[in-house]
Amino acid sequence: MLGNIVSISHRLLAEIVKSGDTVLDATLGKGNDSIFLAELVGPNGHVYAFDIQEEAITISKQRLQERNLAKQTRLIQANHQEIDHYLPAKCQLSAAIFNLGYLPGGNKTITTQFQSTLRAIDQCLERLVAGGRLIIACYIGHPGGLEEYQSVYHQLENLPQECYSVGHFQFINQKNNPPRLLIVERRS
Repeated sequence: MLGNIVSISHRLLAEIVKSGDTVLDATLGKGNDSIFLAELVGPNGHVYAFDIQEEAITISKQRLQERNLAKQTRLIQANHQEIDHYLPAKCQLSAAIFNLGYLPGGNKTITTQFQSTLRAIDQCLERLVAGGRLIIACYIGHPGGLEEYQSVYHQLENLPQECYSVGHFQFINQKNNPPRLLIVERRS
């Protein structure tokens, strides 16, 4: 079965992320992606996870500790456009994931913004290893969500095809603005 956008994202990550890898969760939220990534990279890997909201950091920290996954995960309360400020200069990523929008169950007026998201994507693409993937789940039903999706889509469709393969997935028979998934794989 196809599942939902999150399960599809996780399958795409599980295909390439291995023990010892370094990965990034650009939108920590309640920690679901970071937990999944921390399990994939194991105790010798590393997960960098960003969120601007203290609530997200607190919830995710507890969830990671409960699963003994905190050791390999660094939670960073900062905008994801500051990736280069927090990651070591030569740090390369096997994968990065974005779930754009707002914190589920949180303040719906605090959302990702297309300008900072585009800068964060650029930084991830620079650090992505050959064969690495960037996964972006775009939620378009909230104010600003469609504009952010369109901006990201436009940025990715213009990536050089000799360096990147870019895909797009959406459920076409679902109502109420189903999320869209953008996938980038670095070729070289």
